[in-house]
Amino acid sequence: MSVPRDIHLSVLSTGIFALATALIMTLYDQGMTRLHGRMDAANWWVLPLSYLAVLVLQDAYFYATHRLFHHPKLFRWFHQGHHRSRQPTPWTSFAFDPLEAGVQALFLIGVVMLIPLHFATLLAVLTTMTVWAVVNHLGLEVLPLRFPHHWLGRWVIGPAHHSIHHRRHGKHFGLYFTFWDWVFGSEDPAYADALQPSALVRPGA
Repeated sequence: MSVPRDIHLSVLSTGIFALATALIMTLYDQGMTRLHGRMDAANWWVLPLSYLAVLVLQDAYFYATHRLFHHPKLFRWFHQGHHRSRQPTPWTSFAFDPLEAGVQALFLIGVVMLIPLHFATLLAVLTTMTVWAVVNHLGLEVLPLRFPHHWLGRWVIGPAHHSIHHRRHGKHFGLYFTFWDWVFGSEDPAYADALQPSALVRPGA
């Protein structure tokens, strides 16, 4: 475990994301983004729809870049820092190498320039990204063993799902959803079987 190194990379990543935020606000002041603060009671459904749309787009972007960064010629420069801890901790959540942090920050800059988003929607996306990353680096014990067998657990990435990636680098590249891992064959077929709901049943129950 390399918590000090994870903290160091997390601080660097925080600085890069802060610079991206400053750039977004500068672009907003110049009218170059599609961020807005308008609330229309007749179109309230746009807020949750845009929120889900950004999550889906971010998940696809993250899967593609994450898998690309595992290429032997790129891994050392873009992603090695995140894998220094074989057993991840919350500090590992944003322990990105600077180049990877920059690539992930580019998504946020691009999305506010291309998609009409309410400020509340952007805040919800950033909150989800942060909480999801931390939870998925906590370990196997956070969610019940039956979660992978639940209908939600079959589509949504949890800590057990992501912890496999830190042990087997060629599996589980997604951020929020299991969809892309399933489509491109990077889903570990033993993932759900290894976490059987029967393990929760008490003897004689």
